Amino acid sequence: MIKSSVAKKYWMAASGLFLCLFLTGHLAGNLQLFDLSEAGRLRFNEYALFMTTNPAVKLLSYLTYFSILFHAVDGLLLTIQNRKARPVKYAMKHDAKNSLWASRNMGILGTIILVFIVIHMQQFWWRMHFDTSLPMQSLDAEGNALDTPIKDLYTVVMDFFSPQQNDLALVFVIVYLVSMLAIAFHLYHGFQSAFQSVGINHNKYNPVIRGVGKVYSIVIPALFAAIPVWIFYSFS
Repeated sequence: MIKSSVAKKYWMAASGLFLCLFLTGHLAGNLQLFDLSEAGRLRFNEYALFMTTNPAVKLLSYLTYFSILFHAVDGLLLTIQNRKARPVKYAMKHDAKNSLWASRNMGILGTIILVFIVIHMQQFWWRMHFDTSLPMQSLDAEGNALDTPIKDLYTVVMDFFSPQQNDLALVFVIVYLVSMLAIAFHLYHGFQSAFQSVGINHNKYNPVIRGVGKVYSIVIPALFAAIPVWIFYSFS
């Protein structure tokens, strides 16, 4: 079962759907970055603190890291296995008519996303956990001293995408937008195909799954993409 393409597709789907849940939760926290007030700064930093200290969330975080790596490796092995199964290409192919562009390029899209995740983790996750020079927030929204100062990841994010603080801010915004576009295409095909892979495939439900998948693949990446754009123009 581990070596079969059927098993790989099943685990690919299961890990992919779990990562969809992660994206939704991650977006819910990141939406607080639209609030440029001190209250918004405090809420985001408290959210970041909760996400890095709560035992249950930390456990889910490790599961997420594993799922990302497993999803990437499983996808690579599945691609290699499929190519070995048909070493000789078809004499005539009409890919554009037979399948979506996203379905034919999931490997490329996945590679772009993986590179983005590595950069994203280095710039934010790594700094949150290991950067001893990280700025701290010691006052609440009303200017009162906090009982315990907390790491100010909000300012890190703002400075990263602010042209006033970072000469490469526009470059990073563009990289972020391209990555979100890759995620959108990846989700556009992956969301609905994941349900088929785990056996949820019925004429009664397929239109609903496809509809939800299309909305999800557009709304989630679009909201993520809007955050750096909002920050960039707010500080331009």
